[in-house]
Amino acid sequence: MTDAATAAKPAEQASAIPPEELDRLTDDIIAALKTVYDPEIPVDIYELGLVYRIDIADDRDIAIDMTLTAPGCPVAGEMPGWVENAVGAVPGVGKVDVKMVFDPPWDQSRMSDEARVALDMW
Repeated sequence: MTDAATAAKPAEQASAIPPEELDRLTDDIIAALKTVYDPEIPVDIYELGLVYRIDIADDRDIAIDMTLTAPGCPVAGEMPGWVENAVGAVPGVGKVDVKMVFDPPWDQSRMSDEARVALDMW
Protein backbone atom coordinates (compact mmCIF):
# COMPACT_ATOMS: atom_id res chain seq x y z
CA MET A 1 0.00 0.00 0.00
CA THR A 2 1.36 3.42 -0.89
CA ASP A 3 1.56 6.46 1.36
CA ALA A 4 -1.54 7.87 -0.36
CA ALA A 5 -3.55 4.75 0.39
CA THR A 6 -2.22 4.62 3.95
CA ALA A 7 -3.22 8.26 4.48
CA ALA A 8 -6.78 7.38 3.55
CA LYS A 9 -7.01 4.64 6.18
CA PRO A 10 -8.81 5.65 9.38
CA ALA A 11 -6.55 7.10 12.05
CA GLU A 12 -5.61 4.77 14.88
CA GLN A 13 -7.35 6.06 17.97
CA ALA A 14 -9.32 4.78 20.93
CA SER A 15 -12.75 3.67 19.78
CA ALA A 16 -15.85 2.28 21.43
CA ILE A 17 -16.15 -0.04 18.43
CA PRO A 18 -14.49 -3.42 19.08
CA PRO A 19 -11.20 -3.71 17.12
CA GLU A 20 -12.35 -6.63 14.98
CA GLU A 21 -15.53 -4.77 13.99
CA LEU A 22 -13.55 -1.60 13.27
CA ASP A 23 -11.21 -3.60 11.03
CA ARG A 24 -14.18 -5.13 9.19
CA LEU A 25 -15.85 -1.74 8.75
CA THR A 26 -12.60 -0.23 7.50
CA ASP A 27 -12.05 -3.02 4.98
CA ASP A 28 -15.68 -2.88 3.82
CA ILE A 29 -15.61 0.92 3.45
CA ILE A 30 -12.41 0.75 1.40
CA ALA A 31 -13.94 -2.01 -0.74
CA ALA A 32 -16.99 0.20 -1.30
CA LEU A 33 -14.79 3.16 -2.26
CA LYS A 34 -13.06 0.92 -4.80
CA THR A 35 -16.39 0.54 -6.62
CA VAL A 36 -16.50 4.28 -7.43
CA TYR A 37 -14.66 5.35 -10.56
CA ASP A 38 -13.86 8.67 -12.13
CA PRO A 39 -15.70 8.19 -15.45
CA GLU A 40 -12.77 9.61 -17.41
CA ILE A 41 -10.11 7.43 -15.76
CA PRO A 42 -10.34 3.60 -15.59
CA VAL A 43 -9.15 3.46 -11.96
CA ASP A 44 -11.20 3.64 -8.76
CA ILE A 45 -11.10 6.78 -6.59
CA TYR A 46 -9.34 5.02 -3.71
CA GLU A 47 -6.40 3.81 -5.81
CA LEU A 48 -6.25 7.21 -7.54
CA GLY A 49 -5.60 8.73 -4.12
CA LEU A 50 -8.71 10.92 -4.21
CA VAL A 51 -9.75 9.87 -0.69
CA TYR A 52 -7.85 11.94 1.86
CA ARG A 53 -9.55 10.93 5.12
CA ILE A 54 -11.95 8.31 6.44
CA ASP A 55 -13.21 8.79 9.98
CA ILE A 56 -15.39 6.18 11.67
CA ALA A 57 -17.17 7.64 14.69
CA ASP A 58 -18.20 5.55 17.69
CA ASP A 59 -21.83 5.71 16.47
CA ARG A 60 -20.58 4.31 13.12
CA ASP A 61 -21.22 7.54 11.25
CA ILE A 62 -18.61 8.00 8.54
CA ALA A 63 -16.87 11.23 7.52
CA ILE A 64 -14.89 11.22 4.29
CA ASP A 65 -12.71 13.98 2.89
CA MET A 66 -11.98 13.54 -0.78
CA THR A 67 -10.86 15.54 -3.76
CA LEU A 68 -10.97 15.38 -7.54
CA THR A 69 -8.18 15.15 -10.08
CA ALA A 70 -9.09 18.73 -11.05
CA PRO A 71 -11.48 21.25 -9.43
CA GLY A 72 -13.32 21.67 -12.74
CA CYS A 73 -14.03 17.93 -13.06
CA PRO A 74 -17.40 17.49 -14.84
CA VAL A 75 -18.66 15.04 -12.17
CA ALA A 76 -17.76 17.28 -9.21
CA GLY A 77 -21.40 17.66 -8.26
CA GLU A 78 -22.21 13.97 -8.61
CA MET A 79 -19.20 12.11 -7.22
CA PRO A 80 -19.83 12.88 -3.51
CA GLY A 81 -23.26 11.29 -3.91
CA TRP A 82 -21.75 8.23 -5.55
CA VAL A 83 -19.33 7.89 -2.62
CA GLU A 84 -22.10 8.44 -0.07
CA ASN A 85 -24.27 5.77 -1.72
CA ALA A 86 -21.43 3.24 -2.00
CA VAL A 87 -20.25 3.65 1.61
CA GLY A 88 -23.82 3.95 2.93
CA ALA A 89 -24.55 0.46 1.58
CA VAL A 90 -21.89 -1.09 3.83
CA PRO A 91 -23.56 -3.13 6.62
CA GLY A 92 -23.20 -1.45 10.01
CA VAL A 93 -22.48 2.03 8.66
CA GLY A 94 -24.51 4.96 9.98
CA LYS A 95 -24.78 8.37 8.33
CA VAL A 96 -22.17 9.12 5.65
CA ASP A 97 -20.86 12.66 5.17
CA VAL A 98 -18.64 13.30 2.15
CA LYS A 99 -16.74 16.59 2.05
CA MET A 100 -14.99 17.76 -1.11
CA VAL A 101 -11.62 19.40 -0.37
CA PHE A 102 -8.97 20.84 -2.66
CA ASP A 103 -6.16 21.42 -0.20
CA PRO A 104 -3.78 19.83 -0.75
CA PRO A 105 -4.45 19.67 -4.46
CA TRP A 106 -4.39 16.18 -5.95
CA ASP A 107 -1.37 15.15 -8.01
CA GLN A 108 -0.18 11.89 -9.54
CA SER A 109 2.08 11.11 -6.58
CA ARG A 110 -1.06 10.18 -4.59
CA MET A 111 -1.84 7.22 -6.88
CA SER A 112 -1.17 3.68 -5.70
CA ASP A 113 1.10 1.33 -7.60
CA GLU A 114 -2.05 -0.47 -8.74
CA ALA A 115 -3.34 2.76 -10.33
CA ARG A 116 0.04 3.43 -11.95
CA VAL A 117 0.03 -0.04 -13.52
CA ALA A 118 -3.55 0.34 -14.76
CA LEU A 119 -2.72 3.71 -16.33
CA ASP A 120 0.78 2.68 -17.51
CA MET A 121 2.26 5.63 -15.64
CA TRP A 122 5.69 4.47 -14.54
